[in-house]
Amino acid sequence: MAERLVGKPAPDFTMETVTGDGQDFGHVKLSDYRGKWLVFFFYPLDFTFVCPTEITALSEAFAQFKELDTEILGVSVDSVHSHKAWINTPTDSNGLGQLNFPLASDITKQVARDYGVLIEEEGVALRGLFIIDPDGELKYQVVNHNDVGRSVEETLRVLQALQSGGLCAMNWKPGDKNL
Repeated sequence: MAERLVGKPAPDFTMETVTGDGQDFGHVKLSDYRGKWLVFFFYPLDFTFVCPTEITALSEAFAQFKELDTEILGVSVDSVHSHKAWINTPTDSNGLGQLNFPLASDITKQVARDYGVLIEEEGVALRGLFIIDPDGELKYQVVNHNDVGRSVEETLRVLQALQSGGLCAMNWKPGDKNL
């Protein structure tokens, strides 16, 4: 049985990154996000078919996340060089185009393993999305089959519910009262 992560400190990480414009490499660690909310998501591989729909949708909604003092970080087991090539490939050729957030490389697969999303026999991650609060506590996780993309709207709704500071009923939306 997998260890519960929600309600505990998020597993620490340090990874190489490529900037969203596909120009520069860098490094990122969990502590870089201290004091901000973080939407941290895993996807299986670069140059696949469902992944660009999710990644570009999150990038297009980036301003909404920024308004909520939230950063976004995407990660797969591919190298930063693969990430860079994918960002620099036009969308009509199965590329991403420029993004509003970096992509990180979990080439060792350790971060995916720590977050419980690694499919060991395939060597890729499931579609795992985690919301980490400004103190580094993991507040939300959703993990689903790699055939199905995630919802930006639901991610925003859950983030806003978490930020509301109260008890939120099913289908709670911003502006609704807390319980």
